[in-house]
Amino acid sequence: QVQLVESGGGLVQAGGSLRLSCAASGLPVGHYNMGWFRQNPGKEREFVAAIEWSDSSTYYADSVSGRFTISRDNAKNSVYLQMSSLEPADTAVYYCAAQIPAVGRRDFSSHSTYSYWGQGTQVTVSS
Repeated sequence: QVQLVESGGGLVQAGGSLRLSCAASGLPVGHYNMGWFRQNPGKEREFVAAIEWSDSSTYYADSVSGRFTISRDNAKNSVYLQMSSLEPADTAVYYCAAQIPAVGRRDFSSHSTYSYWGQGTQVTVSS
């Protein structure tokens, strides 16, 4: 049974930092493309960052590029999202997700292509 469990969310002031963790069981994070998405009530789930299984290439939404860093620790079977220079606009529930890799696959930002999801962790950035 696949489980993705996020942690590390919380309340932080603008300009601050948080590190989200995603602990996986039932699937090896090193064999999947792993992504982070976020969502606010009434809005569509938004791509944040992804890390490719094969060479650990990383991809970011323009809104977080330069501020957020996605990483992976295969030994701990976990994925992380280091968030810095946080802004109130970053407030959302953050989800970890796993995408089955395929040759030539480049749709990392499409939430509908991810097969497994965590339950989410709330991040609130106060101004």
